[in-house]
Amino acid sequence: METRIYQKENNLKIGKLLKDSAKDFFGSHFLAKQLATRDIKSQYRQSYLGIIWAFIMPVTSALVWIFLNLTGTIKLSDTGVPYPVYAFSGTLIWSIITEAINSPTSSTNSARGIMSKINFPKEALILSGIYKLLFNSFIKIMLLLVFIFVFGIGFHVSLMLFPFAILAAILFGTTLGLFMTPIGLIYNDVAKIISMGLSFLMYITPVVYAIPKDGIMKTIMEINPFTALILTSRSLALGTTPEYLGYFCWILAASVALFFIALLFYRISIPVIVERLSA
Repeated sequence: METRIYQKENNLKIGKLLKDSAKDFFGSHFLAKQLATRDIKSQYRQSYLGIIWAFIMPVTSALVWIFLNLTGTIKLSDTGVPYPVYAFSGTLIWSIITEAINSPTSSTNSARGIMSKINFPKEALILSGIYKLLFNSFIKIMLLLVFIFVFGIGFHVSLMLFPFAILAAILFGTTLGLFMTPIGLIYNDVAKIISMGLSFLMYITPVVYAIPKDGIMKTIMEINPFTALILTSRSLALGTTPEYLGYFCWILAASVALFFIALLFYRISIPVIVERLSA
């Protein structure tokens, strides 16, 4: 009897924490917007190339693979669309996902100095990171549209759904990042491990080349959740048939549920970590 009462009390506490966490996340719009605006201005004010850095990495990554393909250094399977658009769209979507994964840690880490001095909803840092992601993603999507029209693909109805696929990719990446943030704040090695792991993961995800028709790599790529995000987003952008739409929807549903669990984990752990780091 006492055990049941104890479990019920715990469930009520967790439910209240989850409710408060979600309330602070959605209610910190103004603060998050101010933080995001400050960070974006600071980021581009101290850079000579300015806003160009928002898309220079996916462009350079795509150019490397385009060059290797054109020179015959590597032989790639037919993608069904002009390869420059295929490579650039893949690297662009991949850069958005990786930025989303790193965003919670970088946003929280940059505010470490004020968290121990000022009492404010820490969820605002996560929302601020999402706002910065949306800003950078908008610039990248505009450049992708230029590629789509230059290479003759043109407008199609599914292109209007592409931003929603990008939002799903951002949600997925942010959720992963939220789970990694607490330990990432304690150990700097985590950021390096994540960076190295993502570099490896890119080569088992159809970012710049199509899924093989057979073999172990085909199986690995089809299981990989990043595959569904990349291929579905790219299919919507380029007007091809999305082959992994069902898997994509499952990932989106799981990301929504796990996001609030990760937000709860973040709310509980961050005050403890900040107190430990400032001790």
